[in-house]
Amino acid sequence: MRLKVILSAILSGLLLIAQAQQIKIGIIGLDTSHSVAFTKFLNGEDKKEEFKDFKIAAAYPYGSKTIKSSYDRIPDYIKQVKGMGVEIVPSIAELLKKVDCVMLETNDGNLHLEQAYEVFKAGKIMFIDKPIGANLAQAIAIFQLARQYNIPVFSSSSLRYVDQSQKLRNGELGKVLGADCYSPAHLEPSHADLAWYGIHGIEALFTVMGTGCISVNRMSSEGTDVVVGLWNDGRIGTVRGTRTGKVPYGGQAVTDKGVVPTGEYEGYEGLLKEVLKFFKTRIPPVAEKETLEIFTFIEAADISKSKGGKIISLDATYQKSMKEAQKLIRKLK
Repeated sequence: MRLKVILSAILSGLLLIAQAQQIKIGIIGLDTSHSVAFTKFLNGEDKKEEFKDFKIAAAYPYGSKTIKSSYDRIPDYIKQVKGMGVEIVPSIAELLKKVDCVMLETNDGNLHLEQAYEVFKAGKIMFIDKPIGANLAQAIAIFQLARQYNIPVFSSSSLRYVDQSQKLRNGELGKVLGADCYSPAHLEPSHADLAWYGIHGIEALFTVMGTGCISVNRMSSEGTDVVVGLWNDGRIGTVRGTRTGKVPYGGQAVTDKGVVPTGEYEGYEGLLKEVLKFFKTRIPPVAEKETLEIFTFIEAADISKSKGGKIISLDATYQKSMKEAQKLIRKLK
């Protein structure tokens, strides 16, 4: 009997040590399916061994206040994550006391700047799910505040981590000479047109092509957008965003070895692995420069639409939004 007591005490001690060594993650925003998906990976009964060092410890559920398709989800998502051992807290301030790092999952990009600012001031490392902001000015402001507080941060769509796209990115399938990507592109009036859903196709395009886009023009109809980007080395990439019919995620890359697919959507696990690696290394897997170029592409596409498809310079678009970002930061403080 005494031996059983001793063994039980030892096992309890080891469990406490393991729990203490786990990296505790907090989620801001239970208005997106991403929050539930990530929690299932890290807190679920069939959790993989590679995720053992991480746990979703707490969540602040709110969240969009104006987008019905988002805030209607919150009650059910609260129930689901609570069932996986996540503590629901009444404020971001309370969340930050309980966690080591943060996943900012709020579906409404308009809330990200204010929410991220609170996290930066607390000194917590953070992943911001797409879109990093509702527009380019907000994205610029977030990165400027991250630098001011010396907090590593990155943002990405899960489409970046499709295996085939990563092979193209790394040059394994030949030199990329151009690419044509497609995705759903449903609109949300409070966001730049392609920041809401079209960002998936744009992120896929930049994953394959890399940075260096210098100008954009856009042809738009009620159900479709086609955006053409010119890169500084003469390459051309396109994104087709569709709002009618059943549209998958994907595309084709033109390489010096032939035309190859960019790959299809593979779920959230690839992105999650990069987020967890980031939480350990504090090295962002996607550079600020690339994320801001993606959002400059999005902003320039909106300007092109408003001007009947005129070719728009990314540099001029960025400079204009830089001034707006300064105003946002001053207003925030």
